[in-house]
Order: sequence, then C-alpha cells, then structure tokens
Amino acid sequence: MASISRNLRRSLTPDRLRLLHLLSQHPREYVTAECHRPVVLHKRGPDILHDPWFNRGTAFSMTERDRLGIRGLLPPNVVSSQQQIDRFMLDLQRLQKYARDGPSDTLALAKWRILNRLHDRNETMYYKVLINNIEEYAPIVYTPTVGLVCQNYSGLFRRPRGMYFSSDDRGEMMSMVYNWPADQVDMIVVTDGSRILGLGDLGVQGIGIAIGKLDLYVAAAGINPQRVLPVMIDVGTNNEKLLKDPLYLGLQEHRLEGDEYVSVIDEFMEAVFTRWPNVIVQFEDFQSKWAFRLLQRYRKTYRMFNDDVQGTAGVAIAGLLGAVRAQGRPMIDFPKQRIVVAGAGSAGIGVVNAASRTMARMLGNNEVAFESARSQFWIVDAHGLITEDRADVDPDARPFARRKGELGHQGLSEGASLVEVVKKVKPDVILGLSAVGGLFSKEVLEALKDSSSSRPAIFAMSNPTKNAECTPGEAFSILGEKAIFASGSPFHDVDLGDGKIGHSNQGNNMYLFPGIGLGTLLSGARVISDGMLQAAAERLASYMKEEEVLQGIIYPPISRIRDITKEVAAAVVREAVAEDLAEGYREMDARELARLSEEETIEYVKTNMWSPVYPTIIYRKD
Repeated sequence: MASISRNLRRSLTPDRLRLLHLLSQHPREYVTAECHRPVVLHKRGPDILHDPWFNRGTAFSMTERDRLGIRGLLPPNVVSSQQQIDRFMLDLQRLQKYARDGPSDTLALAKWRILNRLHDRNETMYYKVLINNIEEYAPIVYTPTVGLVCQNYSGLFRRPRGMYFSSDDRGEMMSMVYNWPADQVDMIVVTDGSRILGLGDLGVQGIGIAIGKLDLYVAAAGINPQRVLPVMIDVGTNNEKLLKDPLYLGLQEHRLEGDEYVSVIDEFMEAVFTRWPNVIVQFEDFQSKWAFRLLQRYRKTYRMFNDDVQGTAGVAIAGLLGAVRAQGRPMIDFPKQRIVVAGAGSAGIGVVNAASRTMARMLGNNEVAFESARSQFWIVDAHGLITEDRADVDPDARPFARRKGELGHQGLSEGASLVEVVKKVKPDVILGLSAVGGLFSKEVLEALKDSSSSRPAIFAMSNPTKNAECTPGEAFSILGEKAIFASGSPFHDVDLGDGKIGHSNQGNNMYLFPGIGLGTLLSGARVISDGMLQAAAERLASYMKEEEVLQGIIYPPISRIRDITKEVAAAVVREAVAEDLAEGYREMDARELARLSEEETIEYVKTNMWSPVYPTIIYRKD
C-alpha cells in the first residue's frame, strides 16, 4: 500500500481501501491474448491471399471468405491449420526421400514446379519462357504432365489460381463472380473434374487442366493473361480414394446427378455471362453423359464450345484429311475412307459426328450424302462392335450403329472384337479414342496390313501418354515406312534405318482451340457454329505443304503454334462474317470486318495477339 499517497488514503473509506488493496494483490488479467486480438485490414479479395501476413489459404472459414470477398477464390473444402501442416510435411518428406533415395517426382513434374513458381512471381517472364520454348514446355503445362499434376494437385497446391464454384454455393454464384478482380474476362476454361484426360474422376484437382489450357490460350493465341479465368465446378467426386483422403481440397461427398447437377451449371453460366456478357466459355473434361447434353443446352444461347467433343473432332478431321493427302489423293476423296473407331465416349462420338458432316458436305449435304457418310464408320466400344441389335445403345452413338443388312456380307455381328472388325473391314484408318493404353495390339496392327489403302493411318489419340492405343515404334515395326501415325500425346520420331524416318505426328487439340477462341473473340460472333469449327479444321488440314504431307507429316511442329493459331483464327473470323454471326470487336465493327481481304484479316488477328513484353508502368494516386 506504500504506493498510495497519504492524502489519498485519508480521502478513502475503509471499504474502498480494502478493495484497492485486493486489486494490488491481483494484477489485471487481460481477456484477449495478443495473438487472438482481431486485426483490422484495409484490403480484401485477392490482396489478402497474396499477403503472407494475413493469408491462411484453405483455412479461411466460409464466414471469413464471405466477409473478406474471397469466396470462390479458394478450393471449397475448409481445412484446419494442422491439415495444412500435414500437407507441407508430406512435401518436405518427399524432398528428403529425393535426397536419400533419388527422384520421387518425374523430371517433368519437377519442371512443372519450377515453371509454376515463375508463374507466381512474374507472369510476363513466365509466358516469354513458355512461348520461346513452346515445343519443350507445352508437354509440361499441358498433356501429358498436366495429368500427373491433376492427380497430385492437393499435395502441390500452394497459391490459388482461378475460381471455385461448388454445390454448396447454390444461390450465391451471382455475387461470387464479383470477387474476381478483373472487370474484363475474355476466356474461361471450366471443368467439373469428372473425366480428366483418360484418368477418370479427379474432383476438384481437375482445376489443373483448366489452368494448363489457359496457359496455351495465352502462349498460342495471345489472349491477354489478365483476362483469362480457370474455373472448377465442384459437385463432389465419386473417386473413393479422394473421398477418404484427409488432404483432399474438394467436397468430400458423392457427385450430384440429374436436375440438381444441371441447376448448378445453369447458375454458373448465368452468373459469368451476367458479369462478362462477351466472355467465351470452353467446357473441358466433363464426363460423356454430360458433355453432349450441356453442349446442346448452351451452344445456341452462349458463346461456348466443348473442346473434348468439338476441338478433338476438328483436330482429328484435319489429320484425316491430311492422311488422304499423304496417300496422294485429293481431300475431296475423304468420303471414300473406311474408318474404324475405337471408343464411343464424348471424344469418339464427337469425332465421328464431325467427320461424317465433313463427308456429307463434300457429297452435297443432302439426305443421301449423310447416309453415305454414316456408312463409312464402324464404332467399337468396350463391348465390341456397336450394331442396332444392341439393347442399350447410347443415343449419341445410335445413328452410327451398324444395321443388320450391312452385317451379313461383312461377316460381322453385334459385339465383334476390334481385331475381327479390322480384319473384315480392311479400313483405311483406325482411330483410337478409347483411353485404353495398348488397345492397338500386335494382332490389330497385323490385321491392318490388309488395309485397302497403300498407306494405312493409325490415330492413337488418347491422352495421357500411358493411355495411347499404341506407340509409333509399335506401329512402324509392323506396318513399315508406309504407315501414317498420329497420337494425342507427344512421341519421338522413329528411326527406320537407311536414313528413313517414321514420323510421329501429334494430333494435339492446341492446334485448334486457341484459334477457335481467338477467332470467336475477334469476330464478336454471337455463338460458335459448326461452320466456324469446320473452317478451323480445314485451315489446319491445308496448312501443311504438299512435300511434307507426302513424307507422312500431317500435323505441323508445335514450334509454329502462334502462326498456326493466327491462320486458324483468321479462318474462323471469315466464316463468322460469312454466316452473318460477327458483331465486331472493339473499334472494328461487323461491316468493317466484312470488307477485310484474307490477308488483311490475318493482319488484323496478328495485331490483336498479346505478346509478353514489359509495358511502361505509370503510378497514379487514387
């Protein structure tokens, strides 16, 4: 009590003196500890996620995400700080194992990590590196490495990129789109993660494919990287491994189906086109049963397309037309090609539909022409040859089911194996979109020796590499130098000896989808028509010089991708104008577009392609 002055003590009552003495014996206990004090911020949205002091990543609660304007900018699963530590420690242990036992990551995945870190630090430099080394790094940011990235994405996740909409966000998507900082978005790639490449249901981890595709839109088409948006729509997963994985970043519940599923996609489409009316949406890696249905639901209303259905088809058609040229025949002979297709999923049926339309157009575009085109295809799925005798034929495959009257003289029946079909049909082309690695076995390739064509073509188009129906080495070793080979993933050319080369053509979708997107953007087309897609495919098919095609080179090298994209985009613009779909872009209205010559259209496209150069930066105080 010595600290209390004598005069003060005289002025206090005995009760107050006792209280003062009690307080002096028990120092004040603070209700809020220093680390639990609330923090007042003058920032929100992505600025918080990029601030190492305040970012807590996937540990932000849903309440905090709403309050801070970051809902949709993170994967939907809220995790604890301990789970974040577990993820970090798992990665650290992988590094320790690497140092002790040798690499656990593939070289390709290690390259992806380094490129991704550059992407986080300096986007301009990242795209400059990618464009200047596109042949080396396209397989890293896209197929086949992107498949490995998606399989391991929950463990690789460091910094959010893109937006996440989930079934838990129903009723909130219209407000969520405004959490994205860009006022203008030109290109969205969206997936629901249900069929990533040939790897199946990877759930929320499928965001990697959307990010990779948009990297190629920037590198190949010159879409401004500040105006692209990768999107994941998380409606759950049926992958039991992910449902049990404590480090999985998505909703750990089974997928929505039926009308509930469609309502989520409807809400997403309405939201993004409300905020960005001129955006183009590319659907990517949706399972077959939804790919066609959603394409038909939206394609006449919104600027959208499905790359698995339409992009794959376009690239395949360009290759098929190239194969006709490689046989020394004019492209107009395409309707005479006999084609056996292995795979009846969205990609397989998409290719058959587009190829039959191309044939029919060459034959006069009438009912007889369509029937003639239909008869050139034999589709084989996991149950064998599809015929009208099958009880449960998929509606999308039904038009191409072989009819009873056709089967007798061919010696085929419902469910005939791929080998049987190839032996009996003697096709000019076998086209693989089955996602079954090694499906084109030695027996199948041996049967193709009896092809009616002097240069049979093998298209092993399934991705990633391990799902390719055969390798070029296997094809050329059996069929020799006359074979024409194309695949979806990259393979090296084959040395056939005596100075001869078996060319391995990569029928990569990146030859077309960047040009389709860029051409649609620059034309201002209201929708993406079949004619625009056809124009893109035909321009790719005609891009190769005659002497190259006769050597069996039916696709150009990836190193020419910006020039290819420029030409494809120009063809799309001109077709949009011809079909009266173009509405113009910026200062170039539809009438001015229509007056451009072919050369001027190409120059117009080139002028509007972004390049990675450091701009002059000016500071302006708000």
